Amino acid sequence: MTGRCALIVICRSGARAALGPEAVAAPKGGDGIVESIRQIRVASRSTRAHLTRVSNQIRDLIVTAADPLRCELEPLTTTQRVARCARFRPGDTADPAQAAKLALRALARQHQALDGDLAEMREHLDKLTAAAAPQLRAAKGIGPDVASILLIAAGDNPDRLRSEASFAALCGASPVEASSGKTARHRLNQGGDRQANHALWRIAMVRLATRERTRAYAARRQAHGKTRRETIRCLKRYIAREVFNLLTKPQPAPNTEDLRAQRHTTGHSLATAAAQLNT
Repeated sequence: MTGRCALIVICRSGARAALGPEAVAAPKGGDGIVESIRQIRVASRSTRAHLTRVSNQIRDLIVTAADPLRCELEPLTTTQRVARCARFRPGDTADPAQAAKLALRALARQHQALDGDLAEMREHLDKLTAAAAPQLRAAKGIGPDVASILLIAAGDNPDRLRSEASFAALCGASPVEASSGKTARHRLNQGGDRQANHALWRIAMVRLATRERTRAYAARRQAHGKTRRETIRCLKRYIAREVFNLLTKPQPAPNTEDLRAQRHTTGHSLATAAAQLNT
């Protein structure tokens, strides 16, 4: 069989499988709270990118400003610069120094507006992710941003995923065989949802930095000949399994709403509580 004939046969087989009863894969749902999270996250990412551009433009204008203005603003932090520039009252803009003040004031006020919008969207993402998957939010290293990414990857119907291996493949965390001769190894999976993959990486980094059990696991893997990158890939695979179970087999999350009031009543500091909980 020639290459062209083989290709035709493969295409026909794929079409029959897609149109026939074997095509039973359910599409990702988009009619629930996770869809709300996705829409807010789209706007949040755009706002964050715009905020970064405005911050860089303020920095660049300060670098090229007249010496008195540059000396005044360069030692300040970004927050201090924005607050100071937003109060400028420029004079005749034919003077480059006054034109710089006008431009900096406009950018600073944009920065303040974008920062307010971003804070509002973060608050909504915090509430929505806690409502959608409280057990996921309660897991170590998973905040609103990471939880929103993983929830969006799974969709409103995570039960459509047949197994934790399917979810790992969706996140690009499933191992890809790359053995050769006597060397047995797996390489980076470059497929899947790269944002979800990055979310798993963030969880792994937090746990490596704060959890003794995770550090001990990484040390054992590296003692057996794994590189740091390979160890992190192993961690991401285990975390994908944990996340899948939290999404598809949720357990009741503990109610911690009254802990803050109790801590204040007993006079314990947050540092003392964290030390007792080893976190």
